[in-house]
Amino acid sequence: MVLQGYKVLAFVDEEFEDLEMWYPVLRLREAGAEVHLVGPTANKVFYGKYGVPLTTEYAFSEVQSNDYIGLYVPGGWAPDKLRRYADVLRLTREFHEAVKPIAHICHAGWVLASAKICEGYTMTSTPGIKDDLENAGAIWVDEEVVIDRNIVSGRRPPDLPAFMKAYIQVLAEYTTKH
Repeated sequence: MVLQGYKVLAFVDEEFEDLEMWYPVLRLREAGAEVHLVGPTANKVFYGKYGVPLTTEYAFSEVQSNDYIGLYVPGGWAPDKLRRYADVLRLTREFHEAVKPIAHICHAGWVLASAKICEGYTMTSTPGIKDDLENAGAIWVDEEVVIDRNIVSGRRPPDLPAFMKAYIQVLAEYTTKH
């Protein structure tokens, strides 16, 4: 359990992509991490695009980035909502400024673009937001997973196994240095 004793923050809002939320959360927990599900309000049930429910534990305003080793942003339609919250953008920037691992998949790159942390990073995503990432300064590539410094990006659900293997590896490397 390579991440035993460490915490990862996961953003939540309505219409997250069910697999892109639950598969990473379960994999992180299997690796020993404590994953906190954080949304606009605490103790609220949110539903994925396919109706799978998830209950948040904390509100964005209640958490501090320094309590976590990493940030996970799921895809789906949730990222378009998430990027509108000042606390989401603040937390995302704080993780980035501390060079902590940040993972995003599919449409989740929208959050990083809105937080203005894409400049000079090589990233992947669903092709649907390629222009958004490039306009935010990223170098976009069509690969199942990309690791560039502290940011791990993935394309879509079929890429989840490689994406999560990479993210857990980056988190584990971070823990050995900090």
